[in-house]
Amino acid sequence: MLRRKWGYKGRKRRRRKRCDCEGKCSKEGEVTTEDRGVSQGVVSLLKELSKRFILSVIMDERDIQKSYWVQHSADLSVEAMMLDSKAADLDKEERPEVLSLLPPCEGKSIVELGAGIGRFTGQLAQKAGQLLAVDFIQTAINKNESVNGHHKNVKFLCADVTSPNMSNTISQGSVDVIFSNWLLMYLSDNEVETLAARMITWLKDDGYIFFRESCFHQSGDSKRKYNPTHYREPRFYTKVFKECHMIDDTGNSFELSLVGCKCIGAYVRNKKNQNQICWIWQKVRSQDDRGFQRFLDRVEYSHKSILRYEQMYGPGFVSTGGLETTKEFVAKLGLKPGQKVLDVGCGVGGGDFYMAGNFDVEVVGIDLSINMISIAIERAIGLKYAVEFDCADCYKKTYPENTFDIIYSRDTMLHVKDKPTLFRSFYKWLKPGGKVLITDYCKSAGSLSLEFAEYVKKGGYYLDEMRAYRQMLEGAGFDDVIAEDRTDQFVKTLHQELDALENKKDDFIRDFSEEDYNEIVERWKAKQSRGASREQMWGLFIAKKK
Repeated sequence: MLRRKWGYKGRKRRRRKRCDCEGKCSKEGEVTTEDRGVSQGVVSLLKELSKRFILSVIMDERDIQKSYWVQHSADLSVEAMMLDSKAADLDKEERPEVLSLLPPCEGKSIVELGAGIGRFTGQLAQKAGQLLAVDFIQTAINKNESVNGHHKNVKFLCADVTSPNMSNTISQGSVDVIFSNWLLMYLSDNEVETLAARMITWLKDDGYIFFRESCFHQSGDSKRKYNPTHYREPRFYTKVFKECHMIDDTGNSFELSLVGCKCIGAYVRNKKNQNQICWIWQKVRSQDDRGFQRFLDRVEYSHKSILRYEQMYGPGFVSTGGLETTKEFVAKLGLKPGQKVLDVGCGVGGGDFYMAGNFDVEVVGIDLSINMISIAIERAIGLKYAVEFDCADCYKKTYPENTFDIIYSRDTMLHVKDKPTLFRSFYKWLKPGGKVLITDYCKSAGSLSLEFAEYVKKGGYYLDEMRAYRQMLEGAGFDDVIAEDRTDQFVKTLHQELDALENKKDDFIRDFSEEDYNEIVERWKAKQSRGASREQMWGLFIAKKK
């Protein structure tokens, strides 16, 4: 782990440092950090861990966090709250974006946790029926009240959200929306779990939780004597809230259903930074949770399944041909620096990284699978590409008209039942002159065999004939529609992928299992058979908005 994360190349042989003093200097024989092969990153990490350990011995988590924020709240400014020297400029772009992501707030009961000096309080108050703004730094909540106290529907409270007394302040089932921005990263793991369990009880049925956190590393450039922030992997928050459930007094079971998870675009555009991530959850009856998304994340695209697919398609890819077909099809788009691309069904982001890295374009990748998006975000860290990821249902997603130059989708539309409606949305979202490129699985004319029909039903797929695909694109308003039968290429690629798997059989079985190996081989051979008989076809579709 150390080798991979920090670039540690191993310990060099100890050697003496020669000195002009011919051995009389005390530095003679001293072994330097460079000699030991330890990177400065490791040294910095060890120093930070040492500080945290010393602090943890003499102070508990809440004392540490309060001390930290008392220090950084001395100057009650946006720069102090965002811990960034360019906060004023960033705030102009970031704050409207965050507010635009919120669920409906008009006339609702809202609780803002970690309200600080009120960066969001005023605008939340303009929509809320009633708003409770909470922060554990008295000077911050005083500043907030001085700025936003004229809103008669707002109450201000200085309190620690981890305190058990919060449940006396907020009644069970009384809140429509719980909002927090940079709060959970200042709580311990146990405190996050406890707060999540309380949040679901505070919510009304169908109520929402929105939170935004810094993951992986800090984003602001403010100097800090010590930093007790918990820069977690996003999957920690996803797991905690996904596993959160409750039973009410009448025996009804509730859980939190993921509505969306995405990078904050302002940070991607301004800092090439994907570590600012927000989540939206909705309280639902357990039996009413979104079945298809659950199927994707637990069966079709479980974490293990994704890694297996990458063994077949190549690192970063979960669709036919991997990087090879990506290069071929992207070459047809004529990408230019600064263009904006929407990737529908982006998977783990390999195609997006390829486009952004080689053509200097901005890419928005969306996928319904939180497992896919989590992996994509993790892999984006440090690449400095203008790529943002969003866990969202493409059918429910909306963008302003004329937003994108290109819409790109690989082997995803088979999950969409109402393609004509989605294609009309694509047409609106594209700028004049923009292109759409889709590859997808299709069916041949006529009825399906019983075996293939069962396969389609089990996967929840919606396959169309290639001719129908062309008609749907033309019906949505597109011109110059190209529909190419790429089934022969599909079958050839399957052969190549199976041959590559055979060559690394032992490694695959070691990483997964022999059962997994046999299952993959069986699935690929079945696809070969269906492709060879042309029962399952593969199409390439390109169209233009004039």
